[in-house]
Amino acid sequence: MEALTPAARRVLDSAAELFYGHGINAVGVDLIAKHAGVTKKTLYERFGSKEALISAYLRERDERWRSWLTAQVDAAPPQDRILATFDALAAWMRRENPRGCGFVNAAAELPDADHPARAVIADQKHWLRGYLRELCEEAGASEAGELADELLLLHEGATVLNGLSALADPVAVSRRMALAALERAGL
Repeated sequence: MEALTPAARRVLDSAAELFYGHGINAVGVDLIAKHAGVTKKTLYERFGSKEALISAYLRERDERWRSWLTAQVDAAPPQDRILATFDALAAWMRRENPRGCGFVNAAAELPDADHPARAVIADQKHWLRGYLRELCEEAGASEAGELADELLLLHEGATVLNGLSALADPVAVSRRMALAALERAGL
């Protein structure tokens, strides 16, 4: 993301807090501008539209997640890198995702396939699948794509169920299931 002016930074930070905390459709540009201490004119000058601001919020959230996840995985011993994705997810959920996955939440609020944020959401999920596949290939999985699909489902299921408080610790359950999948794959 290109460097933001201080006002644009405040707008994006405010939008991120409000969109995640209250929902994209529940938050209007008036509230974002007020929260950021700018005028609506400034918001529109910096981002062009609410749709572009939503996309910028999701892109920045994705960049933070990718950086967090890859740093956590890179710090793990080679044999533990796949399971480290679940450990990183657990820590991320505690610090960044108390209401579940911001991308799943956004997708639920933005059903129009042509909304520009839908491409950001899809890219985030495709990246995660690709990253998991890469880790499976590095570990020597013979069916890396199939295993990556299974791991992605476990990751995504954990984030959704965490947001719904449906299980006491869905990431721990997903991690155990991932370990079983790795053992079945001979890893």
